[in-house]
Amino acid sequence: MKKSILVLSIVFAVSGITNVFAKEGKSGYNFETIYDVDATSVKNQYRSSTCWSFAGLSFLESEMIKNGREAVDLSEMFVVRNCYSDKAIKYVRLHGALNFGAGGSFEDVLYVLRNYGMVPEQSCSGLEYGEEKHVHGEMDELLKGYVDGVIRNKNKKLSNAWHKGFNGILDGYLGEYPETFTYEGKEYTPQSFAKEVTGLNPDDYIIVTSFKHHPYNSKFIFEVPDNWVWGEVYNVELEDLKAIMHSSLEQGHTFGWASDVSEKGFSFRNGVAIVPENSIEELADSERSKWEAMTKAERDKLMYSFEGPVQEKVITAEMRQEEFDNYLSTDDHGMHVTGMAKDQNGTIYYKVKNSWDTNNKYDGYLYASEAFVLLKTMNIMINKNVLPKDIKKKLGIK
Repeated sequence: MKKSILVLSIVFAVSGITNVFAKEGKSGYNFETIYDVDATSVKNQYRSSTCWSFAGLSFLESEMIKNGREAVDLSEMFVVRNCYSDKAIKYVRLHGALNFGAGGSFEDVLYVLRNYGMVPEQSCSGLEYGEEKHVHGEMDELLKGYVDGVIRNKNKKLSNAWHKGFNGILDGYLGEYPETFTYEGKEYTPQSFAKEVTGLNPDDYIIVTSFKHHPYNSKFIFEVPDNWVWGEVYNVELEDLKAIMHSSLEQGHTFGWASDVSEKGFSFRNGVAIVPENSIEELADSERSKWEAMTKAERDKLMYSFEGPVQEKVITAEMRQEEFDNYLSTDDHGMHVTGMAKDQNGTIYYKVKNSWDTNNKYDGYLYASEAFVLLKTMNIMINKNVLPKDIKKKLGIK
């Protein structure tokens, strides 16, 4: 990165190569909206590993709007504390042989809605420890140390107080559990609020993925560390996964998106996520020799400048599987897809609502190319009613 003068010289010298990677057109990205579905305001998870809750609830908030309900700011920390509490029980029961931490999945959001209900943000903000934003490092460490201590205890027997003590830590950081609360002048429990105000039915929602290590058109327990509830996903072919995403947006529904974001092509600051094609097979011999003479850093600078659309890889099911099997695609981050657009070259992008505040080029949103989404999607959460009829039949969903 310190060889900027050399890099610029090489870039100018290989202008023929840039035509392969940066397609001709207007400078920068110019997005034309195809679908843009209603969503609530962008939130900030800040220094907490709770993207899954922010994204999952953002999706449910959009579902409420789609269903003609009032847009409600649902409490992410209500979901987090219920999951932490139940995860602790399973962790202790399994003698610590379970991933225990702040991470989670979309299944967790449905788990809480189904078993505990839901509450508005004003009834459980989760900011009871002197911070204005979510800073969970201390709490996460304390909770992990606590359950590990319970497992190691020398009494050779669990007391009937350990889980009450665990929930006491949650109370101290996130606030006392909202058994009842008032919303717009009426008293609710979490269960009655979920039923009467949100109107959401957890059975309307499913998780879908596409991997080759399980049969297509079947269900399996998704093998990622944060799937502590051992939730099942529907497995579909890659083209069907693409069709489902298109169908959802076309019908005015959004979807939750779990993806790997530890890629050079994912740039929240620039507001885009891409998978540049790095093959040189089609270059002329003179251009190929120039490209081969460049260092990897110089090539990366050319491909990942984010100055405009680039030629991207054609994604296959085999590529997805290889990335997953080799830990190159991991369950990094949960986000919320609210629309679709195309750039000046006709390339499809998904409009993605993130939970990292609004301090980027698109006010907290980003545009992920279809190539990136097809390669790096771990799973999506959808309303099952958006499934195309042929796919619904293959999955045995009524």
